[in-house]
Amino acid sequence: MEHLSTRELPRLSWINTLYSNFNYNTDGYEGDTAEDRKSQDGSETMPFIDESPTMSPHLCARGQDGEAVSSTLPEGLLPGGDMEKGLEMKKLVLSGFLASEEIYINQLDALLLPMKPLKATATTSKPVLTMEQIDTIFFMIQDIFEVHKEFYDALFLNIQHWDEKVTVGHLFQKLASQLGVYKAFVDNYKVAVETAEKCSQANIQFQKISENLKVKGPKESKDCTTMEALLYKPIDRVTRSTLVLHDLLKHTPKDHPDYPLLQDALRISQNFLSSINEEIDPSRTAVTTPKGEARQLVKDGFLVEVSEGTRKLRHVFLFTDLLLCAKMKKTAVGRHQQYECKWYIPLADLSFQTLDDTDSLPHVQTLSEHEIEEMKIKISTIKSEIQKEKKAQKGQSRNVDRLRKKMNEQESCLLLHSPTIPFRIHNKHGKSYLFLLSSDYERSEWRESIQKLTKKDLQACVLSSVELQVLTGSCFKLRTVHNIPVTSTKDDEESPGLYGFLHVIVHKAMGLKESANMYCTLEVDSFGYFVSKAKTRVFRDTTEPTWNEEFEIELEGSQCLRILCYEKCYDKSKINKDDNEIVDKIMGKGQVQLDPQTVQSKNWHMDIIEMNGIKVEFSMKFTSRDLSLKRTPSKKQSGVFGVKISVVTKRERSKVPYIVRQCIEEVEKRGIDEVGIYRISGVATDIQALKAAFDANTKDILMMLSDMDINAIAGTLKLYFRELPEPLLTDRLYPAFMEGIALSDPAAKENCMMHLLRSLPDPNLITFLSLLEHLKRVAEKEPVNKMSLHNLATVFGPTLLRPSESESSKAHITLASDIWSHDVMAQVQVLLYYLQHPPISFAELKKNTLYFSTDV
Repeated sequence: MEHLSTRELPRLSWINTLYSNFNYNTDGYEGDTAEDRKSQDGSETMPFIDESPTMSPHLCARGQDGEAVSSTLPEGLLPGGDMEKGLEMKKLVLSGFLASEEIYINQLDALLLPMKPLKATATTSKPVLTMEQIDTIFFMIQDIFEVHKEFYDALFLNIQHWDEKVTVGHLFQKLASQLGVYKAFVDNYKVAVETAEKCSQANIQFQKISENLKVKGPKESKDCTTMEALLYKPIDRVTRSTLVLHDLLKHTPKDHPDYPLLQDALRISQNFLSSINEEIDPSRTAVTTPKGEARQLVKDGFLVEVSEGTRKLRHVFLFTDLLLCAKMKKTAVGRHQQYECKWYIPLADLSFQTLDDTDSLPHVQTLSEHEIEEMKIKISTIKSEIQKEKKAQKGQSRNVDRLRKKMNEQESCLLLHSPTIPFRIHNKHGKSYLFLLSSDYERSEWRESIQKLTKKDLQACVLSSVELQVLTGSCFKLRTVHNIPVTSTKDDEESPGLYGFLHVIVHKAMGLKESANMYCTLEVDSFGYFVSKAKTRVFRDTTEPTWNEEFEIELEGSQCLRILCYEKCYDKSKINKDDNEIVDKIMGKGQVQLDPQTVQSKNWHMDIIEMNGIKVEFSMKFTSRDLSLKRTPSKKQSGVFGVKISVVTKRERSKVPYIVRQCIEEVEKRGIDEVGIYRISGVATDIQALKAAFDANTKDILMMLSDMDINAIAGTLKLYFRELPEPLLTDRLYPAFMEGIALSDPAAKENCMMHLLRSLPDPNLITFLSLLEHLKRVAEKEPVNKMSLHNLATVFGPTLLRPSESESSKAHITLASDIWSHDVMAQVQVLLYYLQHPPISFAELKKNTLYFSTDV
């Protein structure tokens, strides 16, 4: 059959801008490398083909343990929604897939290019390869090429003549019905790769050909790829049509003629993938034990182990019969990486027993909150430098590589020192091992995965040194987590995450079989690890808890929101001695991807996460940092929010606004020991109720304060300062504060900073000083509430100093994505300076004026 050239392919420049939103690109796949796919005896193992829709950008699937991984669709694009919007999104999905089809066809073309000359030499006296070898290596490639070329041409014409009547389901039906060519290719894949490798070793001419294949594309590249890499492309590609079918169905109205055709194509594709995976899945994660049994890898990941009081980054592997803790060996440049086993525990000997009263956590090396925040600042600064270098150098990567290496060091250090949640395991011989994790979600995942395996009738295994060496050697090939979660290892095209504020309303939970005392916590990822950000109130003794609580969560490059459901334990005798907190049972957990295209809308998006039989209903919307932090003056002068502080204090005949005094008093009365006070979000609806009460000067405000959750009161105080029409430290003095904090000489800095305080209007100055004293008292309880001076400065600095909109445009405030910009860093440093060097009294700054008036 004649080989078809990709020169016949029409150009796709008109959809290149659309394509970046739909990553079906075969080049973008970060699967196992050719080296990774070799088994412990050096032979090729078959790769697992992912038939789930989780790789698609707008899909809903299930995680490793069956938990929900939900995603939200843009408004109006649900089946049965606005047909015009839905079909436009459908066209975008198809355009992205078509662009990736062009890349895939070019890759197949590059693979087929040497086949014809190789066949020509096979009949000569000096053949490079025999016909048998050629047929084995290039088996079914021509057929796969022709199937996709025909599909591409037909789909291209449909998109060119796009309207609401155009159907593409029949094209995908036909493509799905031809997947049999992939079955034959998959069956031959291992032999093809082995044959190509042997031929390369035996024939230097073929080695040169197989290591220098060029792939045509929209942008001509001088880089070459290998035959082995291109032979893996069909294995990767076989899932892509299934992924795009999930998306197309979501954006196709159910009454559209395409809907049943796409459903049928998806059914055929999924059945095909399932049949293949039944054959190849075991070889992906299995190691044969000396007794001939298959030892499966169930879970692996990077964890921080505490060893002799020092934090160590480990790669932990959970097999069906044992848990193995390893570290990566240092190897010379060019040598293959290897793991070194630190220890292992047979699951038959493993337990999570609680500590004895005499036991306690060992002294653990920790960094202060200030040092952690400094790391984040450095990481963000390096990110900015990388972006500037890319724009300036246009392809020269030496400086970029140097900066990436520097950023990798900082991010790795942050991931090593940020986890604080203990996860301790024991063996029956009395030996204990301690890990520190960043979130309860992660701890729960590991605990559940181990407990599922320990429920089986396991026999204790003891590995000989040779067996242990073989098992450890196999870990490199079997691992599913290849890199620590740092930005520096991600492609430039990957989403940088969201920066700003996510508003979440937790509505209710359904599906509880028995009454429970239930609450939820919310976690988001930040700088590579997850942080708990909010917590609902406990809903007692019910099967249908209804919270309807709204939270405002600050995002720092976040891509995922996690929701955990707990049953509150009121038995104080059940203490977790690892962290001295009452143990609350996790009833379910789930997560939702924060797709920028979906959540960046003025409208709320409702979603449901199913977790362990429980359904949690919630809504969310996102506000970018620049929009959420705009100061908007109140149109009415009767309230206190959005009204100038001088107007409020004059009306109240006080030096410090009543709202500030009352919130400070309540926090110091019953919230100063609260973990994360001012950092943990209060319920937004409670905050709005307090805001309305203070604005209306309600008589029962004191009663409301005494009944209200303390985090809501703390949130109300922060909101008051954030909504001032100009910052507490004023727009006029903002540039001077920025210059003063940058001074190097301590004496000059002190003189300048104190002079600036004296320049503030009296209400602003006295309110600021009273807040300083309050925050210092909060920080004195840091061992209990975990809020250091630097932590508090991070929370309040931008709130007290950020200029109003008109001033910020003059001051060139950086974009929302640069959350740790130099301006924000400086704002934090200004407040931190005053917290560390507070004036003795107001009189020190302004003579003959009392610090507080009698009514303060």
